[in-house]
Amino acid sequence: MNVVFTPEKINQYIDRIRQQKILVVGDLMLDQFIWGRVDRISPEAPVPVVQVTRESAYPGGAANVARNLSDFGIATVVSGKIGKDEQGRQLLRLFKESQISTRGILIAAGFSTIQKTRIIARQQQVVRVDKETIRPLEPHDIEKILKDIEKITPDVDAIIIEDYGKGFITQDLVDGILGLAKTHHKIVAADPNPQNPLSWAGATLVKPNRHEAFLAARRPFSEDNEALIELGQELLRNWGIRYLLITLGEEGMILFQHGEEPYHSPTKAREVYDVSGAGDTAVAFFTAAIAAGLPGPEATEIANHAAGVVVGKLGTATLNPKELAESLQNHE
Repeated sequence: MNVVFTPEKINQYIDRIRQQKILVVGDLMLDQFIWGRVDRISPEAPVPVVQVTRESAYPGGAANVARNLSDFGIATVVSGKIGKDEQGRQLLRLFKESQISTRGILIAAGFSTIQKTRIIARQQQVVRVDKETIRPLEPHDIEKILKDIEKITPDVDAIIIEDYGKGFITQDLVDGILGLAKTHHKIVAADPNPQNPLSWAGATLVKPNRHEAFLAARRPFSEDNEALIELGQELLRNWGIRYLLITLGEEGMILFQHGEEPYHSPTKAREVYDVSGAGDTAVAFFTAAIAAGLPGPEATEIANHAAGVVVGKLGTATLNPKELAESLQNHE
């Protein structure tokens, strides 16, 4: 199948996507970047000395999915857990700057907001420092979060569950969200984590990468395409979902639907500077496109083009409608 985007269709699709309202639920993080230059090696140890030139911070983890949507002009609500600390306050400020609603956020005393600090010099990451405590949600926290999501669900078109394996996403929380989505006839997308095996039965779509897909099926990893096709069809049946989108890194992504041949979309990236966050962009735009009523192959192409734009930027990046339109036009 060959998907063709005319300029008229591109504008129409982008307008429809920007009209959606989406709730993102998951592990919220603060992505900090320390930028600098390296001129010498430390006399104390064989490591580079980074002379800091600037610092920046962005919403990370599930919050990056929300930022991808909001920066594109999509009304976005976020649900997750942060601490009563400076990192949490900074994350709230960043949400406000990006016009992301924080109606679903749980602010907990005694919890440290997850922070990932990347030190970058000469356009390369020198080291990453993580500050995190992995702790599953308490039953009373799940109850509070589900009450908030129950109020939000009627106002959105889709829900994205983004699991980074930091403890926020549990089976009880997932089951509660799926139940609410079923009641209100909402789309639910899941970006799973192999370290936190959950049942996604009842979701609309699931987006693992190749490695996560083989782990979910409890099969040994393989680069063989026939094994991938067999695996995708198995997961589609076992989870009982409408769409399975497997991202393949430099090979693009592949979509599985019931009664349809697998649809492969080769990578759209022209240059790759940083692959961090590409999966966030893919699930964000595939979900928004499906919510806007686009067919699966068209949604796959849009997700792939969006991811292709962000990997051409350094750091946790997003894109705007003009960049997506230009990417779609330039690959005709």
